[in-house]
Amino acid sequence: MFLGFLDELRAAGIPASLKEHLVLLEALDREVVERTPEAFYYLARTTYVKDEGLLDRFDQVFAKVFRGISTSYGTQSADIPEDWLKAVAQKYLTPEEMAKIESLGSWDEIMETLKQRLAEQEGRHQGGSKWIGTGGTSPYGNSGYNPEGVRIGGESTHKRALKVWEGREFRNLDNTRELGTRNIKIALRRLRRFAREGAAEELDLDATIAGTAKQGWLDVHMRPERHNAVKLLLFLDIGGSMDPFVRLCEELFSAATSEFKNLEFFYFHNCVYEGVWKDNRRRFTERTPTWDVLHKFGHDYKLVFVGDASMSPYEITHPGGSVEHMNEEAGAVWMHRLTNTYPAAVWLNPVPEEQWGYSQSVRIMRELMNDRMYPLTLAGLDGAMRELSRKH
Repeated sequence: MFLGFLDELRAAGIPASLKEHLVLLEALDREVVERTPEAFYYLARTTYVKDEGLLDRFDQVFAKVFRGISTSYGTQSADIPEDWLKAVAQKYLTPEEMAKIESLGSWDEIMETLKQRLAEQEGRHQGGSKWIGTGGTSPYGNSGYNPEGVRIGGESTHKRALKVWEGREFRNLDNTRELGTRNIKIALRRLRRFAREGAAEELDLDATIAGTAKQGWLDVHMRPERHNAVKLLLFLDIGGSMDPFVRLCEELFSAATSEFKNLEFFYFHNCVYEGVWKDNRRRFTERTPTWDVLHKFGHDYKLVFVGDASMSPYEITHPGGSVEHMNEEAGAVWMHRLTNTYPAAVWLNPVPEEQWGYSQSVRIMRELMNDRMYPLTLAGLDGAMRELSRKH
């Protein structure tokens, strides 16, 4: 079993060596962890994975070997039942029908009405316009349509919910994506600023030749190693409406991790609030307070947000507007704090620029960024790097 696990790790591109395999076996033999599946998972991950960008790939291999779940790199695909792919009683409306459906009003009115419906409703509903259910025009439920509502379970269809009540699992980005990464690296190099700091450990050939010619004997000159001095903070929107752009974001993530020595990254969802995280598996239990980020990393860091900025406007403008928790302060407050702390800041948006005008939340976020939002294209990256390179 374990040799098959090793072979699958290698097939997935994780550099697992025989030495690491023997270390794992020795650890199991000496019972350094409890004999539980979860303890074994963390022991194996610690032994084999040396790069955070490979965590998601390791999870896929672990699931395939020990749970029998096929993954994207396997040769056989799993059959998915049709009722998993389509919501029950999915309702499709014409644009004219959608225009006739009115929103309940403000944020407070929508949430107060939801409380009343939860107290009054006694059973399951579908296809209606009032109760919590599926496939209708009610503001509450899933798989239907309403200009503004609260999605409870199910899959997002029209991306119009202002709050979502469900358990959500997001996966970490894979920084080994190489397709298209080369061009992104070239665009990112505009930001690279080299400096020589530290001990003199590199031979300065020109100075040595000049000194030897001048002195008449061998006059060796040394200099500090030349390295990239740019410091980068990368904030990545993950999950929900960002799912179609995962591959593009992985290419950017891969390029950034290879181009910048001083890179720190964090995940957020839709808008930055009081907490961000490093691992999407532990996103609710191992969060980093945003205040800690502001206090730990200096003003000389360049700040880059990556996200589609597509959300309910309430998520930016209102306390409690987050789709996942009751945030005490509005997202706009945290955006002001971040951009004031890090003057060199840009937002990269994977949505085509010609579509930005149709989203109120994109317009609000562009205003908060002082119009420093750029499309996630090579031309957009070039413009963003020019912005970050200028003096602030």
